[in-house]
Amino acid sequence: MKKTLLTMVCVMLVSSVVWADWKPEDGHKMHFPQLPDPQGWDVFAGTNEDNTQKVLADDWMCSESGPVRDIHLWGSWKDDIQGVIDSVHVSIHKNIPAGEDDNMPWSHPGELLWERDFAGTEIRVIDPWGTGNQGWYNPNTGDVFEDDHFSFHQINIMNIDDPYYQVYETIYWLDITVKSHGDIGTIPPEWGWKTSQDHWEDDAVWGDSNAAGGVDFWNELRNPINTAESLDMAFVIVPEPATMGLLVLGGLSLLYRRKKNF
Repeated sequence: MKKTLLTMVCVMLVSSVVWADWKPEDGHKMHFPQLPDPQGWDVFAGTNEDNTQKVLADDWMCSESGPVRDIHLWGSWKDDIQGVIDSVHVSIHKNIPAGEDDNMPWSHPGELLWERDFAGTEIRVIDPWGTGNQGWYNPNTGDVFEDDHFSFHQINIMNIDDPYYQVYETIYWLDITVKSHGDIGTIPPEWGWKTSQDHWEDDAVWGDSNAAGGVDFWNELRNPINTAESLDMAFVIVPEPATMGLLVLGGLSLLYRRKKNF
């Protein structure tokens, strides 16, 4: 029995390190997982016509101090015209609460704390992760298309080297922009970050990159059909694989002690 339990522990510890995607039953270390809305919107987060980048950002509260080693998010392609993701730019920022900035009275990203470009070869895409009747929204151009596409996927950024260390009950902002391409001579594919089912704290925001790669002005992100409705983005920050492994080890150790006492 003891040998069997130890084997189970080893297998589960190894599997926790190589998990490729995130499922709702897996853990998280943020206020709660912001799951994708299958009937929601995908908001353009790619390259603008002037070659600047559309940047989207949403806030989260840390529920467990530690490195941000895994980030998972959901997105779709406009008109279901699938392209190839070349890179995903991710950055983490301090929170500027509502009312602290006269130019932007809503809460938004502040000081840059950490950033990284992940090549398409460094991420894992689960496609499709789900389906639903979804809309497309580009806040720059004002393009709004209901019932635009059907499939959506999950982007998994895992085992991040030199990750940012988040602190319990601190609010941060996650900024995302994606570079992609399609086949030569075809309609250029456009990628959008999916909105979430549940709302937390403040609206997500959008902006355009400047020459230095930052954003000069953040705009609130609201439902383009019903502007009174806030939009949040679909993503989840998860525990480290080692943390999950310790949880498994602790549970199996307790099970072994109980078996031994019988």
